[in-house]
Amino acid sequence: MATPHPLRDPEPATPEPTDSWVDRARSVLDAAAGLFDPAVVAGAAVETAWLAAHVATWPVGLVTGRGRVSEPAYRLEHLPPARRGLLVHDLEAAGTPILLVHGIVSNRSIFTLLRRGLTRRGFTNVFAMNYATVATDVRTAALRLAEEVEEVVAETGFERIHVIGHSLGGLIGRYYVTRLGGDARVHTLVTLGTPHQGTRAAYAVPTRLMEQMRPGSGLMRELDRPVHGCRTRFISYWSDTDVAIVPRRSAVLRHPDLRARNVRLHGAGHLTLPMLGEVVHGIGAALAQLDTDGSTVRSGATPLSPRD
Repeated sequence: MATPHPLRDPEPATPEPTDSWVDRARSVLDAAAGLFDPAVVAGAAVETAWLAAHVATWPVGLVTGRGRVSEPAYRLEHLPPARRGLLVHDLEAAGTPILLVHGIVSNRSIFTLLRRGLTRRGFTNVFAMNYATVATDVRTAALRLAEEVEEVVAETGFERIHVIGHSLGGLIGRYYVTRLGGDARVHTLVTLGTPHQGTRAAYAVPTRLMEQMRPGSGLMRELDRPVHGCRTRFISYWSDTDVAIVPRRSAVLRHPDLRARNVRLHGAGHLTLPMLGEVVHGIGAALAQLDTDGSTVRSGATPLSPRD
């Protein structure tokens, strides 16, 4: 697979199509109506609380470690039932490394609850990386992710891992998988509030990184190119009240060559996505299924069929 130059768009971005006044009016009316939804009001309150918590814990993410390789658990009686069950029934699934990739203006502290939740469910090798988001772009960050993945592979001995990306982190993961051959290493890529089709909110900040996340940018067109034979499966969580993704359904992953399951959440804010119990449970259940084609490996499990 040919790899584009990591620091240069393949061609200039095309102008964004202009919406009619009818479409804009409908969008405004839909947004106004949503403000009275109790789930939206509650979600906004939770988002505000998590924003304050993330600001408070942000410095901690700069000094905490990315994680370490866990030793095999030879004794299980001291473990909680959920963790014990995964280790007993599928040791490979429990040991397959999980690498967490944060979004813009953030660090690994955003995954504090997700890391804890996955560990409690029996996953023994959960890592989180830090990278600079201010003076970088998606392609450069994807090269950095490739290096991190190889380090995790070397440390753990597993040839394939899972990657979970929040917001920009999911876009970086997708670029690595589909444009840099990362599907050879990544079994499952989970994205949380990722602008797969770009976001108009990126027009608010005139930086190179934000330009790449605009609808119709050179990066977005590159991601839309064919990806024949991609071995990675995709799970995309998106919220109908995510103010960072405009329009909201831009976080839905649709590509003819990618096996993707889209999971819609109602009332969840952008920062809240990695902290929701529903998300932690859903990710844990999906990563416990080490299938490659989207089907399940055990009877009674929910199939990874596309839905949104």
